[in-house]
Amino acid sequence: MNNRIENHPIIEVPIRKKIKFFYNNKVYYGFEGDTVASALHAAGITQLSKSIKHHRPRGFFCAIGNCSSCFMRVDGKPNVKTCVEPLREDMKVESQEGRGSIK
Repeated sequence: MNNRIENHPIIEVPIRKKIKFFYNNKVYYGFEGDTVASALHAAGITQLSKSIKHHRPRGFFCAIGNCSSCFMRVDGKPNVKTCVEPLREDMKVESQEGRGSIK
């Protein structure tokens, strides 16, 4: 599934470098300038976390780092706000249950 706008009648969509990253041990691709959350959303992954108390699914919400809806483990570090975390080559992103803990 590809949720990325590739052609637009008014806005020019720039060509950017493709970046490989891992989400829950599977290979995905994003583009230079993406955040982790935007690359996942473009790949069709819309659930980024679950609420701590009721375990309800949470997705892309504020996109400015003010909420906790996008907390994930990135390169072993828990509670990373993926909506503002730049995507990097070979980054390892994992779903996080609850508050997250250091492994």
